[in-house]
Amino acid sequence: MTAHVPGGAPVIGLDLGGTKIAAALVAADGTVLARHSLPTPATAGAEAVLDALAREVRAVWTPAAAAVGVAAAGVIDPVGGTVTSATDTIRGWAGTALAAGLAARTGLPVACDNDVRAAAATELSGPHADGNETGTTLIYAAVGTGVGGAVAVDGRMLHGAAGIAGHLGHLPSPEAEGLPCTCGATGHLEAIAAGPGITAHYTRMSGLPADRLETVAARAAEGEPHATAAIVLGARAVGRALGGLANALGAHRVVVGGGVPRIGARYLDALNTAFAAELMPPLRKLRPVPPRGGTDAAVLGAAALTRTLPLHHPHTTGAPR
Repeated sequence: MTAHVPGGAPVIGLDLGGTKIAAALVAADGTVLARHSLPTPATAGAEAVLDALAREVRAVWTPAAAAVGVAAAGVIDPVGGTVTSATDTIRGWAGTALAAGLAARTGLPVACDNDVRAAAATELSGPHADGNETGTTLIYAAVGTGVGGAVAVDGRMLHGAAGIAGHLGHLPSPEAEGLPCTCGATGHLEAIAAGPGITAHYTRMSGLPADRLETVAARAAEGEPHATAAIVLGARAVGRALGGLANALGAHRVVVGGGVPRIGARYLDALNTAFAAELMPPLRKLRPVPPRGGTDAAVLGAAALTRTLPLHHPHTTGAPR
């Protein structure tokens, strides 16, 4: 394990979520030079996920690539390069030697951290930051297959005990009372607000099957009341949780990213309304905003890990195998 990659060389950023793996070849100035994606083999086990990550590296690899940064679901230990804890969204993910396993498969040095924390870091530095983060408290939520998050204070990302800081999906949520969460507890925000949670709630209310959130969103667009209600409830739950956190932390900026908010204005309107209703008077003008890095925030954050965190080296180097 050595220090981070020096400036100049392009690196590969990988965003590993429960549904999709996205890869990008990223220049030192943050320009995306190439990109690729494939579905996450989430039910096939950790070794299959590592194999899929290696395939994504090969898909965007160039001989100039100096390292790989992985922004991964779960509680990640960047120093040890391991997944210290995870929900069952990716089967058998907890305990995986992420950095060593990927370095062995690709022949490239690897840095890793939690996916949402990596994405949130792009709000604090790099081409999309505004340079005014000193003294700023940031709350970053990513609502997708799960509900992840990150918190930064005075421009510094919080890791907390065991690296667990920012796991917003496991806040208690009144809207999720009695519902099982992927972490094994009940009543957590993720159970009602993540894409699968919204989809499951629609099925409970309507009695109709739905294979994914996009199906529910399409039915809501056609005026189906149960679909609309499920989406609005999930959005309100996120808005209420973030509003409460904004009060508790004195947030200057609240960012909401991930795939779920992209389903449309109905979701965002409900989230923003619920958020505003929770705010104390000094914060009344605060509103959630989308990530500055757009849909590339996670892969850009992953690439940046190679310049800020320790690298875990393979025994041999060269072209990805």
